[in-house]
Amino acid sequence: MKQAPDHPRRPSGFTLVEMLVALAVFSLAALAMLNLMGQNLRTAAILEESVMASIIAENRAVEALLATSSPVAGVQTGEEEASGHVWQWERTILATDRPEIFRVDIRVRVDGRQQVAAQTSLFRGTK
Repeated sequence: MKQAPDHPRRPSGFTLVEMLVALAVFSLAALAMLNLMGQNLRTAAILEESVMASIIAENRAVEALLATSSPVAGVQTGEEEASGHVWQWERTILATDRPEIFRVDIRVRVDGRQQVAAQTSLFRGTK
């Protein structure tokens, strides 16, 4: 016959302290993941805005290149609505040292902000 051990057998499983430590570690990991997801969303919004501004700037550049009339030095402005925002663009045409070549600078801003979201420059001949 088998004798009972002198010390009582410890029940299997986790103690309350072990469970609290595991819960704390999991909570920290979950908070870090939520923070990372929030940062990713902010970065995606900034990238979307930057890409749309670049597309609008490039469209204005192509428009300047394809214009049939000779460029005239000065500033042109306009607005365009795209992807739920109102984009303000400014096209500046500047004379260069060579009278047959003009420089065209395009700046795009979003929703009335002062910060330029995208800009591009190009050179265009008079013919």
